[in-house]
Amino acid sequence: MKKRLLIVVMSLVLCIGFALSAIAQVKPATLVKQRQAAMTLLGKYFGPLGAMAQDKAPFDAEIVKRNALLLEALAKMPWDGFQEATANEKSEALPSVFKDPAKFKKASEDTQAAIANLVTVSKTGDTPALKTAIGGVGKTCGGCHDNFREKKQ
Repeated sequence: MKKRLLIVVMSLVLCIGFALSAIAQVKPATLVKQRQAAMTLLGKYFGPLGAMAQDKAPFDAEIVKRNALLLEALAKMPWDGFQEATANEKSEALPSVFKDPAKFKKASEDTQAAIANLVTVSKTGDTPALKTAIGGVGKTCGGCHDNFREKKQ
């Protein structure tokens, strides 16, 4: 009787384990939506900084500081959504994302490093240094878009 109960319990545990692992697998379309959402938010919080750095909007060091912190958190989010399983999903990602993953990883790390630098500089309130740091973020973002994102028409 105990042996039969043990077999039933072990079978249930295995079935539950398989079911949970199947549920835990994220669909490629969901990964694409997740990374696109993160990128959209990155653009939302970087846009005003770019305008300030180019003197197209009044410079506000407090907004720079706040947005830099938001960018730092957001910049960690999209990268795990660029999995090989998403290569054939409709998106603006170029095939080079998946053909040269080392270069893509370096570009993502460069962007995160530039944003981390912006966070550090934002604590100083030094306007020229902030504009330079904002430009550095823009350069890394643009470089990634040039190499890994479909051109918008």
